[in-house]
Amino acid sequence: MPAKSLEQQQVLVLHRLRSQWMSTRHRYLNTLRGLLREFGIAVPLGVRVARTRIAHYLAQPPQELPAAIRPLMAQMLSEVKELEHHIEQSERDLTTLTRADPVVQQLRQIPGIGLLSSTAIRVAVGDVERFPCGRSFASWLGLTPREHSSAERRRLGGTSKRGDVYLRTLLVHGARSALLAAHRQQRAGRPLDHLRQWALQCERELGHNVATVALANRLARIVWATWKHARAFDGNWGRAAQ
Repeated sequence: MPAKSLEQQQVLVLHRLRSQWMSTRHRYLNTLRGLLREFGIAVPLGVRVARTRIAHYLAQPPQELPAAIRPLMAQMLSEVKELEHHIEQSERDLTTLTRADPVVQQLRQIPGIGLLSSTAIRVAVGDVERFPCGRSFASWLGLTPREHSSAERRRLGGTSKRGDVYLRTLLVHGARSALLAAHRQQRAGRPLDHLRQWALQCERELGHNVATVALANRLARIVWATWKHARAFDGNWGRAAQ
Protein backbone atom coordinates (compact mmCIF):
# COMPACT_ATOMS: atom_id res chain seq x y z
CA MET A 1 0.00 0.00 0.00
CA PRO A 2 1.40 3.47 -0.90
CA ALA A 3 2.44 5.83 1.88
CA LYS A 4 -0.30 8.13 3.13
CA SER A 5 -0.14 11.87 2.68
CA LEU A 6 -0.21 14.29 5.60
CA GLU A 7 -3.91 15.01 4.98
CA GLN A 8 -4.74 11.30 4.92
CA GLN A 9 -2.86 10.76 8.18
CA GLN A 10 -4.87 13.56 9.76
CA VAL A 11 -8.13 11.96 8.67
CA LEU A 12 -6.98 8.60 10.02
CA VAL A 13 -6.07 10.12 13.40
CA LEU A 14 -9.44 11.89 13.63
CA HIS A 15 -11.23 8.60 13.00
CA ARG A 16 -9.23 6.81 15.67
CA LEU A 17 -9.75 9.55 18.24
CA ARG A 18 -13.46 9.74 17.50
CA SER A 19 -13.79 5.96 17.82
CA GLN A 20 -12.10 6.07 21.24
CA TRP A 21 -14.28 8.92 22.43
CA MET A 22 -17.40 7.09 21.25
CA SER A 23 -16.34 3.95 23.11
CA THR A 24 -15.62 5.91 26.31
CA ARG A 25 -18.95 7.73 26.13
CA HIS A 26 -20.78 4.45 25.70
CA ARG A 27 -18.92 2.95 28.65
CA TYR A 28 -19.65 5.93 30.91
CA LEU A 29 -23.35 5.96 30.09
CA ASN A 30 -23.62 2.23 30.73
CA THR A 31 -21.88 2.72 34.07
CA LEU A 32 -24.31 5.48 35.08
CA ARG A 33 -27.25 3.42 33.90
CA GLY A 34 -26.07 0.43 35.94
CA LEU A 35 -25.49 2.52 39.08
CA LEU A 36 -28.97 3.98 38.92
CA ARG A 37 -30.44 0.54 38.40
CA GLU A 38 -28.88 -0.50 41.73
CA PHE A 39 -31.24 1.99 43.39
CA GLY A 40 -34.29 0.89 41.41
CA ILE A 41 -34.10 3.67 38.81
CA ALA A 42 -34.44 2.42 35.22
CA VAL A 43 -32.86 4.41 32.41
CA PRO A 44 -33.80 3.46 28.82
CA LEU A 45 -31.27 2.67 26.10
CA GLY A 46 -30.13 5.29 23.62
CA VAL A 47 -27.51 7.98 24.06
CA ARG A 48 -29.74 11.04 23.92
CA VAL A 49 -32.58 9.72 26.02
CA ALA A 50 -30.20 8.23 28.59
CA ARG A 51 -28.22 11.44 28.93
CA THR A 52 -31.39 13.51 29.30
CA ARG A 53 -32.98 11.15 31.79
CA ILE A 54 -29.83 10.84 33.92
CA ALA A 55 -29.45 14.63 34.00
CA HIS A 56 -33.08 14.90 35.13
CA TYR A 57 -32.56 12.40 37.94
CA LEU A 58 -29.46 14.20 39.13
CA ALA A 59 -31.08 17.65 38.98
CA GLN A 60 -34.23 16.46 40.78
CA PRO A 61 -32.99 13.32 42.50
CA PRO A 62 -35.53 10.78 43.77
CA GLN A 63 -35.34 9.79 47.41
CA GLU A 64 -33.82 6.42 46.50
CA LEU A 65 -30.63 8.10 45.21
CA PRO A 66 -28.19 8.83 48.09
CA ALA A 67 -26.84 12.38 48.27
CA ALA A 68 -23.25 11.19 48.69
CA ILE A 69 -22.97 9.73 45.18
CA ARG A 70 -24.86 12.44 43.26
CA PRO A 71 -21.83 14.75 42.76
CA LEU A 72 -19.72 11.85 41.51
CA MET A 73 -22.37 10.79 39.01
CA ALA A 74 -22.83 14.40 37.94
CA GLN A 75 -19.08 14.62 37.29
CA MET A 76 -19.19 11.52 35.08
CA LEU A 77 -22.17 12.93 33.19
CA SER A 78 -20.21 16.16 32.69
CA GLU A 79 -17.37 14.10 31.20
CA VAL A 80 -19.89 12.48 28.84
CA LYS A 81 -20.90 15.93 27.59
CA GLU A 82 -17.24 16.85 27.11
CA LEU A 83 -16.67 13.66 25.12
CA GLU A 84 -19.63 14.56 22.90
CA HIS A 85 -18.07 17.95 22.28
CA HIS A 86 -14.85 16.22 21.14
CA ILE A 87 -16.86 13.86 18.89
CA GLU A 88 -18.71 16.75 17.24
CA GLN A 89 -15.48 18.70 16.76
CA SER A 90 -13.79 15.71 15.13
CA GLU A 91 -16.67 15.44 12.66
CA ARG A 92 -16.39 19.14 11.84
CA ASP A 93 -12.67 18.71 11.29
CA LEU A 94 -13.27 15.74 8.99
CA THR A 95 -15.72 17.83 6.96
CA THR A 96 -13.20 20.65 6.65
CA LEU A 97 -10.30 18.40 5.69
CA THR A 98 -12.21 16.52 2.98
CA ARG A 99 -14.39 19.29 1.57
CA ALA A 100 -12.15 19.64 -1.47
CA ASP A 101 -11.75 15.90 -2.06
CA PRO A 102 -13.87 14.96 -5.10
CA VAL A 103 -13.83 11.24 -4.25
CA VAL A 104 -15.27 11.81 -0.78
CA GLN A 105 -17.96 14.12 -2.13
CA GLN A 106 -18.82 11.60 -4.83
CA LEU A 107 -19.10 8.69 -2.39
CA ARG A 108 -21.35 10.69 -0.08
CA GLN A 109 -24.04 10.65 -2.76
CA ILE A 110 -24.51 6.91 -2.15
CA PRO A 111 -27.26 5.95 0.34
CA GLY A 112 -25.77 4.83 3.65
CA ILE A 113 -22.36 6.33 2.83
CA GLY A 114 -21.96 9.44 4.95
CA LEU A 115 -19.08 11.52 6.21
CA LEU A 116 -17.49 8.76 8.30
CA SER A 117 -17.76 5.95 5.75
CA SER A 118 -16.60 8.04 2.80
CA THR A 119 -13.57 9.53 4.55
CA ALA A 120 -12.53 6.24 6.18
CA ILE A 121 -12.77 4.34 2.88
CA ARG A 122 -10.91 7.08 1.02
CA VAL A 123 -7.98 6.96 3.44
CA ALA A 124 -7.90 3.17 3.86
CA VAL A 125 -8.05 2.37 0.14
CA GLY A 126 -5.92 5.19 -1.20
CA ASP A 127 -6.01 3.97 -4.82
CA VAL A 128 -9.11 2.14 -6.03
CA GLU A 129 -7.10 0.65 -8.91
CA ARG A 130 -5.79 -1.87 -6.36
CA PHE A 131 -9.06 -3.77 -6.80
CA PRO A 132 -9.93 -5.27 -10.20
CA CYS A 133 -13.66 -5.43 -9.50
CA GLY A 134 -16.36 -4.57 -6.99
CA ARG A 135 -16.47 -8.10 -5.61
CA SER A 136 -12.76 -7.95 -4.89
CA PHE A 137 -13.30 -4.75 -2.91
CA ALA A 138 -16.26 -6.24 -0.99
CA SER A 139 -14.18 -9.34 -0.27
CA TRP A 140 -11.34 -7.16 1.06
CA LEU A 141 -13.86 -5.66 3.49
CA GLY A 142 -15.04 -9.11 4.60
CA LEU A 143 -18.57 -8.68 3.23
CA THR A 144 -18.62 -11.59 0.78
CA PRO A 145 -19.74 -15.09 1.85
CA ARG A 146 -17.29 -17.83 2.67
CA GLU A 147 -17.13 -20.41 -0.10
CA HIS A 148 -17.00 -24.16 0.55
CA SER A 149 -17.25 -25.46 -3.00
CA SER A 150 -16.05 -28.67 -4.56
CA ALA A 151 -16.19 -29.82 -8.16
CA GLU A 152 -19.44 -28.51 -9.65
CA ARG A 153 -21.20 -27.96 -6.32
CA ARG A 154 -21.01 -24.42 -4.96
CA ARG A 155 -21.68 -23.87 -1.26
CA LEU A 156 -21.71 -20.40 0.26
CA GLY A 157 -21.63 -19.75 4.00
CA GLY A 158 -21.77 -16.61 6.11
CA THR A 159 -19.70 -13.52 5.48
CA SER A 160 -15.97 -13.99 5.87
CA LYS A 161 -15.58 -11.01 8.28
CA ARG A 162 -12.00 -10.61 7.16
CA GLY A 163 -10.35 -7.29 6.57
CA ASP A 164 -10.81 -3.96 8.32
CA VAL A 165 -13.37 -4.34 11.12
CA TYR A 166 -13.90 -0.58 11.41
CA LEU A 167 -14.71 -0.12 7.71
CA ARG A 168 -16.99 -3.14 7.67
CA THR A 169 -18.83 -1.87 10.74
CA LEU A 170 -19.35 1.54 9.15
CA LEU A 171 -20.76 -0.04 5.99
CA VAL A 172 -23.12 -2.32 7.93
CA HIS A 173 -24.37 0.59 10.03
CA GLY A 174 -24.78 2.62 6.87
CA ALA A 175 -26.74 -0.18 5.22
CA ARG A 176 -29.01 -0.40 8.25
CA SER A 177 -29.61 3.34 8.08
CA ALA A 178 -30.33 3.19 4.33
CA LEU A 179 -32.79 0.33 4.89
CA LEU A 180 -34.68 2.27 7.55
CA ALA A 181 -34.73 5.33 5.29
CA ALA A 182 -36.21 3.19 2.49
CA HIS A 183 -38.99 2.13 4.87
CA ARG A 184 -39.77 5.76 5.71
CA GLN A 185 -39.75 6.67 2.03
CA GLN A 186 -42.12 3.80 1.25
CA ARG A 187 -44.52 4.75 4.06
CA ALA A 188 -44.55 8.34 2.81
CA GLY A 189 -45.57 7.10 -0.65
CA ARG A 190 -42.46 8.44 -2.36
CA PRO A 191 -41.04 6.48 -5.32
CA LEU A 192 -38.16 4.09 -4.64
CA ASP A 193 -35.24 3.45 -6.96
CA HIS A 194 -34.17 -0.06 -7.92
CA LEU A 195 -31.56 -0.33 -5.16
CA ARG A 196 -34.04 0.48 -2.39
CA GLN A 197 -36.70 -1.79 -3.87
CA TRP A 198 -34.19 -4.62 -3.94
CA ALA A 199 -33.18 -3.98 -0.33
CA LEU A 200 -36.80 -4.06 0.90
CA GLN A 201 -37.55 -7.21 -1.06
CA CYS A 202 -34.42 -8.84 0.36
CA GLU A 203 -35.58 -7.93 3.86
CA ARG A 204 -39.01 -9.47 3.29
CA GLU A 205 -37.50 -12.71 2.00
CA LEU A 206 -34.44 -13.11 4.25
CA GLY A 207 -35.05 -10.99 7.33
CA HIS A 208 -33.66 -7.68 8.53
CA ASN A 209 -30.16 -8.74 9.59
CA VAL A 210 -29.36 -10.76 6.47
CA ALA A 211 -30.74 -7.98 4.27
CA THR A 212 -28.60 -5.42 6.08
CA VAL A 213 -25.38 -7.35 5.39
CA ALA A 214 -26.46 -8.04 1.80
CA LEU A 215 -27.09 -4.33 1.28
CA ALA A 216 -23.69 -3.51 2.83
CA ASN A 217 -22.12 -5.91 0.31
CA ARG A 218 -23.88 -4.17 -2.54
CA LEU A 219 -22.99 -0.72 -1.23
CA ALA A 220 -19.33 -1.75 -1.18
CA ARG A 221 -19.54 -2.71 -4.84
CA ILE A 222 -21.32 0.56 -5.66
CA VAL A 223 -18.57 2.45 -3.85
CA TRP A 224 -15.97 0.72 -6.02
CA ALA A 225 -17.87 1.39 -9.25
CA THR A 226 -18.60 5.02 -8.35
CA TRP A 227 -14.98 5.68 -7.49
CA LYS A 228 -13.45 3.62 -10.30
CA HIS A 229 -15.55 5.10 -13.10
CA ALA A 230 -15.95 8.59 -11.55
CA ARG A 231 -19.69 8.62 -12.07
CA ALA A 232 -22.55 9.96 -9.99
CA PHE A 233 -24.66 7.53 -8.00
CA ASP A 234 -27.77 6.23 -9.77
CA GLY A 235 -30.03 3.87 -7.84
CA ASN A 236 -31.53 2.59 -11.10
CA TRP A 237 -28.21 2.04 -12.89
CA GLY A 238 -28.24 -1.76 -12.46
CA ARG A 239 -31.75 -2.01 -13.88
CA ALA A 240 -30.84 0.18 -16.86
CA ALA A 241 -27.86 -2.05 -17.60
CA GLN A 242 -29.94 -5.22 -17.70
